[in-house]
Parts: sequence; C-alpha cells; structure tokens
Amino acid sequence: MSTAATPVSPGQVLADLIPASRVRDIALVLGGAALTGLAAQIAVPVPGTPVPVTGQTFAALLVGTTLGARRGFLSLAVYALIGMAGVPWFAEGGSGAGAVSFGYVLGMILASTVVGALARRGADRSVPRMAGTMLVGSAIIYAIGVPYLAYAADISASAAIAAGLTPFLIGDALKAALAMGLLPTAWKLIKR
Repeated sequence: MSTAATPVSPGQVLADLIPASRVRDIALVLGGAALTGLAAQIAVPVPGTPVPVTGQTFAALLVGTTLGARRGFLSLAVYALIGMAGVPWFAEGGSGAGAVSFGYVLGMILASTVVGALARRGADRSVPRMAGTMLVGSAIIYAIGVPYLAYAADISASAAIAAGLTPFLIGDALKAALAMGLLPTAWKLIKR
C-alpha cells in the first residue's frame, strides 16, 4: 500500500489542491460566503457597543487564506451583496448597508483578498507567518470598520476605537491563535 504525499507547489493555497474546474471555483466561492454568513450568526453582544463579537472575522480571514485572493475576494463580495440585498446573515441577523457595523463587512472583503495573496506566498504554512497574516487581516478590517462606525454612529474617532476596536482585541487574538494552529497543521498533514 503506497502512501504518496500530495504534490504541493509554491504559490498554492489549500483550495488549489482540489482538482481545478469552474464548478470547483463556484462552489468554493459560494461555500466561503455561506461559511462567513453562518459564522456571523455566532454573535455575542458586547455592553457599550453596537458591534458584537462574532465568528465572522475568523471566517473571512480563513476564507481568504484557504481560497486565495481572487476567490476570497469573490466570496466576501458575494456575502456582502447578498446581505445588502436583504438576506439576514450579517451579525445578529442583520442585513443592508445601513448598519453601523457594515464597515467591518467592507473591511473583510479587502482583508480576505490581502490574506489570500499572502497565503499564496506561503504565509499560511508556518505559525509565525500565519500570526503576521492574521494581524494584517485584522488591522485591515479595523482600518475600515472603525472609521465607518464613527461615521455611521456619528461618534468621535476615540469613541469609535473604544466601541469598535478595544473590546475585540482579546477575541481576535484567540481567533488568530486558532488559525495559526489550523492552517500550518493542515499543510503538514497534506505533505505527509
């Protein structure tokens, strides 16, 4: 019985290991959008802020790193467009672009694209590089989400940071730690 390793090339992301086809790409994009929508339903309200802790950011960054930049962008764009069309799959069953937390959704589109590009360069293959990738992705989400929160809620920048960034740092560190364990481990198992 042969136990040949799965061939892995530089420049691949995990999704590239599935035989290529248009059907695969469509399924991956829709699956990434659905995963993000499901993860957004894992929401814990945070006192003093209109933004809950969700699984949504973890899903968005995971989608980007496993699917790559193009498919990650498309997944999160589909997620955003469907939510804007009225499907209640944003955090806490929300939809539409009017929510004060919609900026985070926009940030997730860009973050998924960037972490996907980094993953294609091997950033998902070791714990230290994955830590940096998650840090970059989270920073992008906040860089768009917090100013949008300040604008949409008509609050100062310092109030937006206090309500839309500070309460989430510990949770984001835990999500990053989970991703740092999952993706490099997946690559090690595939290489066996």
